[in-house]
Amino acid sequence: MSGTSRIRDKFLELDSKNEKALITYTMVGYPNEKDTLTVIRGLIKGGADIIELGFPFSDPLADGRVIQNASMMSLDKGANLGQFFRLVRKIRQESNIPLVLMTYTNILYHQNYEKFFKEIKNAGIDGVITPDMTIEESKEYLKAARNNTIDTIFLVSPNTDKKRLEKIIRQTTGFLYLVAVYGTTGIQNKIQQYTVDALKNTKKAANRKIPVGIGFGISTPDDARYFVKQGADAVIVGSALIKLVEKTPPSKLEKTIIEFTKKLKNTTKVS
Repeated sequence: MSGTSRIRDKFLELDSKNEKALITYTMVGYPNEKDTLTVIRGLIKGGADIIELGFPFSDPLADGRVIQNASMMSLDKGANLGQFFRLVRKIRQESNIPLVLMTYTNILYHQNYEKFFKEIKNAGIDGVITPDMTIEESKEYLKAARNNTIDTIFLVSPNTDKKRLEKIIRQTTGFLYLVAVYGTTGIQNKIQQYTVDALKNTKKAANRKIPVGIGFGISTPDDARYFVKQGADAVIVGSALIKLVEKTPPSKLEKTIIEFTKKLKNTTKVS
């Protein structure tokens, strides 16, 4: 990819400090526009390295109950792309943190890929994750992203076969997103051996060409610490943060998010 990438630069910076990346997720417009900004400020102050901004979609196939509920609530309150761009510009006035849009292909397709990537680049977005975009159908999507120097972050799972994994690694920029579990996002009770095996196999296939982040089901500092020890280049936390937002009164929101984020970030500092 030509041009600079805030995401790539962040991984290089962390590597020089012997740290792994903490990638956090929040839903735009949840619980409302004002509090979304409070959450993001809390994530930044708490030490998050990269922030994924979920844009709500009416049929979020890859998401578990917690994120689906946040998505529905955001849509009910009238979340739209205008609000999304407004939010990104506000963040950009305050921070240079890498920002990744996570949404579904339909939203981009309806806007026209080239036009959409140009708009999000101008607003300050660095990368895109579309869980339902397949590598086979990604030609126009990839072309438009490259034209606008937007990183395209693809997902792989424990049952992605070796040939397909290698194909995805060739097209992914920014980082590769390994889904830790079979099924949707959410909070898991137990780390499965197949997840550890998948992480090792994915890291081997990536062969240092691209950082490997692991997400879906990482909900505590202990989970994060475990996956860092197993070799993950990044840990991705989403549902646990949404749940925290759900149960925290607005007056305590920023402080609560800062404290939880700090605990997560501390696990990524490799001794």
